[in-house]
Amino acid sequence: MHAMRSHILFTMLLSAIFIAACENDEKKIEEWTKDVVMKEEASKVEAYLSQDGKMRARLTAPLMYRFSKDTLITEFPNTLHVDFYNDSLQKESKLDCRYGKYFESLNKVYLRDSVVVINTKGDTLKCQDLWWDQNTKLFYSDKYAEYRTNDKKIYPGKGLEATQDFSRVTFKEVTGKLKVKEGGFPE
Repeated sequence: MHAMRSHILFTMLLSAIFIAACENDEKKIEEWTKDVVMKEEASKVEAYLSQDGKMRARLTAPLMYRFSKDTLITEFPNTLHVDFYNDSLQKESKLDCRYGKYFESLNKVYLRDSVVVINTKGDTLKCQDLWWDQNTKLFYSDKYAEYRTNDKKIYPGKGLEATQDFSRVTFKEVTGKLKVKEGGFPE
């Protein structure tokens, strides 16, 4: 009986110590469990983007932030310029905008605010919102965009997909007026 009382007393003492030890400081718990975002900053940035060992683009920007949380995100809050290259390292097009964000794990860039893309022939794409997929080398948007060829034809529309050299430009919802000949074909 005495051994049983000792065992019960010992168990109660351990439980009391355990309960007292389980009392946690809320600040310490928050410190241990809060999300940590690592931030890097760079100015006067010049970067080269490559894929499969080939240079695809040259980027310049006055300011860059790189955030590391769940995914790596690089942000260009004060303008961005990119020159795109083909497999032969010939410049295919250039891009300018006021804001850009690169999602590294997706290999996609989101561009907004006065986005202008011009290819080597002078064809120009203007829009306020544009995505560039580094893997497929495609520009796309579901917002309004305007495409002007070198011979001054304008193709406005909502929703766009285009190759980065503009060899193919497709609008999903064409808007505006278009002159047509008697046969019904555009002039």
